Amino acid sequence: MTIKEVVKQNPQHMLARAYHFAERAHSGQKRKSGEPYFNHVLQTAETLRQWHMDDAVVAAGFLHDTVEDTKTSLEEIKKSFGDEVAFLIDSVTKLGHIKYRGAENKAENLRKMILALSQDLRVIFIKLADRLHNMHTLSALPPAKQKRVALETDEIYAALAYRLGMQSVSGELKDLAFPYLHPQENKWLLENIKDLYEAREEYLRKIKPTLEEALKKRGIRPLTIDFRAKRHSSLYQKLLLHNMNMDRIYDLVAMRLIMKNVSDCYGALGLIHQLYPPLPGRIKDYIASPKPNGYRSLHTTVIGPEEKPVEIQIRTKEMHEENESGIAAHWIYQEHGSKRKSHKNLARLSEELKWVEQLRSWQDKFQNPESDPAELLQAMKIDFFKNRIFAITPRGDVLDLPAGATPVDFAYHIHSEVGNECVGAKVNDQFVPLDHTLQSGDVVQVLTQKNKRPSEDWLAFVKTSIARDHIRATLKSKERSLTRRTPTKTELRIVVEDRVGLIKDISSVIAHSHVNILSLVTNASQGSKFPIDKVLCEIVDQRKIEKLLLKLKQIKGVKEVSYRLL
Repeated sequence: MTIKEVVKQNPQHMLARAYHFAERAHSGQKRKSGEPYFNHVLQTAETLRQWHMDDAVVAAGFLHDTVEDTKTSLEEIKKSFGDEVAFLIDSVTKLGHIKYRGAENKAENLRKMILALSQDLRVIFIKLADRLHNMHTLSALPPAKQKRVALETDEIYAALAYRLGMQSVSGELKDLAFPYLHPQENKWLLENIKDLYEAREEYLRKIKPTLEEALKKRGIRPLTIDFRAKRHSSLYQKLLLHNMNMDRIYDLVAMRLIMKNVSDCYGALGLIHQLYPPLPGRIKDYIASPKPNGYRSLHTTVIGPEEKPVEIQIRTKEMHEENESGIAAHWIYQEHGSKRKSHKNLARLSEELKWVEQLRSWQDKFQNPESDPAELLQAMKIDFFKNRIFAITPRGDVLDLPAGATPVDFAYHIHSEVGNECVGAKVNDQFVPLDHTLQSGDVVQVLTQKNKRPSEDWLAFVKTSIARDHIRATLKSKERSLTRRTPTKTELRIVVEDRVGLIKDISSVIAHSHVNILSLVTNASQGSKFPIDKVLCEIVDQRKIEKLLLKLKQIKGVKEVSYRLL
């Protein structure tokens, strides 16, 4: 049942009330494209409904822009639709304040911050549905904003969708961003692949009856056999790896078999390899070893008729739904009580993606048909960042810090000198004390003073080892400099052959260098040919000293000259 059918048949239903509330709130508002603003929130809600989200999420999809873009208050939302819907809307509103400026090395931290601020994965689904429709109307925005939004979509939201196992959503977002990020490359693809797509699909259509007949004889009946054209964004990335050689792209159009069960998947794979020889190294079993984001399928590339390579993908309907919609797909199976077995042997995840492992553990909970719905909802709560906060620099970089971190910790994470010279801080444009506790999403500006040094008091409240280590090291350095006396004079040691007029010549050279002699001592022993003279001078400038040494070495009989600061 569509949303409009729900609205018509049950006016008191939460979705009907949200529909009319949003329609009134956005009355008269237009988008940059010229269409009524309500069209956007309706499309967002429709997308969430297609993902089989619960009523609270779909209602929040209708209302997600009311607090930000209309006179509606969060209290009004809470009064009309309850705390849960109000929480979802408030969280989506907070995410709207985050802007990505393309600092690639900070993208991972920004993704984590978005999850941490959301506190609930359903907030991410609303944001993804919202972003999908926004990308379809991106052409109405100014060019500079088009590129910024496209970059944010590609590197942040498409990546998040992929991590959540939402292959289809991730691919669609990347395709929508591609023309704005790579306009020339997109034009080249449009001009060069249309005929190739059509030719490949026509070739697969000719093979399909032969494959269907062979499967039927074996007693294997696919639910569907269809064709999937490779997305422009991923096609271009693959072409770059193969020197833009289209003949090396075997999956330009892939044949996809949807089977009843896993046994039929492997049975179909064996039969296909009997019909057509497989290419070595091109058989991928993502059922036994799923991708880190949970993707499951069998992939094989075979040599078909006319010696043409063909990629074939085989999966169950359940796997297909998961691959397309990721965690969102689990609502489908929960709703219809589908019996599902948890799969094992998940691919090992790298250290920096431990949070993806937790996403997968949640998916395993969803796969248990006996799970309590309340437990499933609780599993959506994001708690694996509870010990982290994500604060933002004025330039838009995101810093990952431990909970309880202060502006001083923040300053030292930017640079040791910024930390050392920190004298104050502003958080969200408000002055705060240096021991202020930061929260995820805070924009922090560090105020510095040249040659300032840290205070020992900071050690009582900083939370990071980076800050603590730098403070201690700087304080020790300061102590050493205070205990070390500043030189006020220089002692010259001159090894010289004794002769008449020696003292006069040494004194004259020093005087002509505009240096005051404090004392002059001759340590000549009786009968010594090379007495050592010590001359105490009022000079500490090293360059001036070195010039004086050169002049002294030119005096007749001088064999060696050295100095030390006192």
